[in-house]
Amino acid sequence: MSVGRWGTGLAATLVLVAAGVWAAGPTGPVGVDAHLWAQVRPVIEARLVADSKGSGYGETVPALHARWFCEVRARDLAEHDGVVRAGVTTLCVEYGARAGRLEECSGEAGPQVLRLERGEGGGYRVVSREEPPDGEGYGQWVRDHFGFLSEPGPADTVPTADLETVARTHFGLPASAPVGDC
Repeated sequence: MSVGRWGTGLAATLVLVAAGVWAAGPTGPVGVDAHLWAQVRPVIEARLVADSKGSGYGETVPALHARWFCEVRARDLAEHDGVVRAGVTTLCVEYGARAGRLEECSGEAGPQVLRLERGEGGGYRVVSREEPPDGEGYGQWVRDHFGFLSEPGPADTVPTADLETVARTHFGLPASAPVGDC
């Protein structure tokens, strides 16, 4: 095969790859309005904490003083007619403290879609929250809510280290306090 044919084939391949990347659009929170995200993120995290209360093992052990901590990462964010649609990846972990160590009692993570409206005081409030079903239907839900090329990547995960740091501070533990299971 001649060099000319190889060059033509390579050029055609590059054009197809570039067109595919362009058609897929941004894969992470690229283009997320940072100002809007700063307004809705704390509201979303507070809602997740409130919804998690009463669902963890640690809350059944009073000596742990267990508490839920949640963090979210934006996958997409859009505002239309006063309603914000936030597609997020969540991590909620229930931590307690005992004998100078942080104890992880319960947790859950995954994609969710929340809708928020601006309240009378100017702040936002969550008006709906959707999450995928467990098991069958999970993949279809993610495709329906985030698009065909929507499998979460490394940028869509929330590291537990961030929540461990916040939990250690909350419980007055040193940064070097070990983490174990309840």
